Amino acid sequence: MALNSHDISKLHRIVALAEKLIAKGSNRGSGAGAGSAKKGKGRKRVRRTGKELIRFRKMLKAERKKGIPVAELARKHRVSSAYIYLLP
Repeated sequence: MALNSHDISKLHRIVALAEKLIAKGSNRGSGAGAGSAKKGKGRKRVRRTGKELIRFRKMLKAERKKGIPVAELARKHRVSSAYIYLLP
């Protein structure tokens, strides 16, 4: 299949767009504030049960009483801010 000049220019535009998207994606970083789209990348889910869960909740409550912001706690311990607010 032979490509004419019009098809070749379209392909060049597609390649240029793809390169821009790749460059844009590499500049973003891999911080936790990037949103839920990057949630699973490089992170392993932690499931706390029993005594460990009780200790974790007590520790969160104590840190909260010290005045540490919820957003910082959520980022540090990899839980949602809603989880922290729902603690009794």
